[in-house]
Amino acid sequence: MRPASEAVAAFRTVHGVAPAGVWSAPGRVNLIGEHTDYNDGFVLPFALPHRLAAAASPREDGVLSVATLGDDGQLQRSGELKIADLAPGTVDGWAAYPAGVAWVLRDQGFAAGADLVVAGDVPSGAGLSSSHALECAVSLALLGLAGLELGAPGERVPTRPQVARWVQRSENDFVGAPTGLLDQTASLCCTESHVLFLDVRSGEQEQVPFGLADAGLQVLIMDTRTKHSHAEGGYGERRRGTERAAELLEVKALRDITVEGLGSALDRLPEDLRPLVRHVVTENQRVLDTVELLRAGRLADIGPYLDASHVSMRDDYRISTAELDLAVDAAREAGALGSRMTGGGFGGSAIALVRDADLDGVKAAVEAAYEKAGYRRPRMFTAVPSRGAGRDEV
Repeated sequence: MRPASEAVAAFRTVHGVAPAGVWSAPGRVNLIGEHTDYNDGFVLPFALPHRLAAAASPREDGVLSVATLGDDGQLQRSGELKIADLAPGTVDGWAAYPAGVAWVLRDQGFAAGADLVVAGDVPSGAGLSSSHALECAVSLALLGLAGLELGAPGERVPTRPQVARWVQRSENDFVGAPTGLLDQTASLCCTESHVLFLDVRSGEQEQVPFGLADAGLQVLIMDTRTKHSHAEGGYGERRRGTERAAELLEVKALRDITVEGLGSALDRLPEDLRPLVRHVVTENQRVLDTVELLRAGRLADIGPYLDASHVSMRDDYRISTAELDLAVDAAREAGALGSRMTGGGFGGSAIALVRDADLDGVKAAVEAAYEKAGYRRPRMFTAVPSRGAGRDEV
């Protein structure tokens, strides 16, 4: 059963009636461009076919109730949350994510209550942005209940980039996770068969063709099934380090440092900040180089940039793990054209660009390497660029 149908069925179980509507949003994979978003840089994500769906109906009492259907088929409920009383620190755990969205939308003039039931198949904790899929689906559901469907005409209808910024605010200020704009924008704005080239500073977007099937290629997702959370310290430490470096270099953000000017910039920094800056500056250039190859239809040639990105995250940004490194190395040795960890790091997933003929061999090699190392068996699947968030018909 697809996520939208699951959410509707679960809503009937909880509330005894059909919902007013159902909205869903995808998880994402970042092809390249890690930790560049909060440095005003460039990113290149695509939406996964995996989605989280929010079935919803309005309430007249200003209360938000949320239930979520777990992987085990069990429903978890948030309890009733009075939207007027929401404030950072008042809700914890998974319920903080939908509550944070309601808190931000309240400040935008959308304070009506709602019953929400969420279901989906985005792997949680895998660095594939399940939390942002949840927040984006809830945003669209609450806006939809107010009569505002993204893309419809009307003065009050927000744009997708606006909603992305609202979701970012909910995560930064309500949940307390210092994320950038990559994940929300990907979930809301990606399209089928394309990667989204996003200039975070300007907001400019380009849908770049990424026809894997025509090129005889696959993107293999390798979920290490090790812990990953943006709300914990390592991610925030890296972000604060890059912001401090930008201050010392007297630039608005590290986006303003070019590869050509990197050497002189590093000479002006304390030693502990140099690797962070080197990663961000070179990663921005890797995104630009990858986009040029994709525009030219040279999908198979981007592998070395994926490889270099992983080395940079492992050695300079220091956000990889032994499990991620093993997946990347095993995939490369078995014939992957390129491989890198994806997402915020400290666990989560890696990706590999693989020829169709090599896919089974790469998967077998990664599994064998994990078994030999005594690691938990990784979860692996291929992913194609899919549609962004929207209302579903069921």
